[in-house]
Amino acid sequence: MTLTGTERVEVDARERGLAIEIVERPAADSLEAAAALLGLEPSAVIKSLVVKRHDGDYLFVLTPGDRQISWPKLRTLLGVNKLSLPSADLALEATGYERGTITPLGSLTALPVFADERMLGKQVALGAGEHGHSLLVDADALVAAFGATVADITEPLKPRH
Repeated sequence: MTLTGTERVEVDARERGLAIEIVERPAADSLEAAAALLGLEPSAVIKSLVVKRHDGDYLFVLTPGDRQISWPKLRTLLGVNKLSLPSADLALEATGYERGTITPLGSLTALPVFADERMLGKQVALGAGEHGHSLLVDADALVAAFGATVADITEPLKPRH
C-alpha cells in the first residue's frame, strides 16, 4: 500500500514521538497570504529547501519565510565551496515531495537537516507532503527530532524587481 504525502509525514512524526498538526488550507499566492491563512507571522512559515552538495549528496535547509539562504554562511558551515538548489525533478526524486510540499518528515531519503536559528522558540508551519496542507509543529521539537544542526544560515530576503 502506498501512503500519501501527508500519511508519510504523520507516520514519521509518530515514529519520532513528534506532536504535529496537519491542516488543510487554500492555496496562497504569497508568503503573507499563507501566513495569514495559518494565523502566523511570515517568519513562522518555514521553507524546507533541498540543497545539493558538489559531491551529489543532498541536505535539508529550513529557513524562515521572510529570509533566504545565505550561501556564504551555509558553505562556511558545511566546509564546502559549492552548493546549489537542484531541479524540481531531482528534489522530488530525493524526497518524494513536489516543491511547495517538501518537509524532512517522511522524506524518501534521510537527509541531514540544517535549521536557521531564528525559527527556534515558536510554533511553525512547513510543507506537509501534499499541496493544500500545512504542518504545524513546535520548532524546537522538530529540530530535536532530527538532531538538526542549528546555525545562522540566512539573510533578509532581497527585494524582487
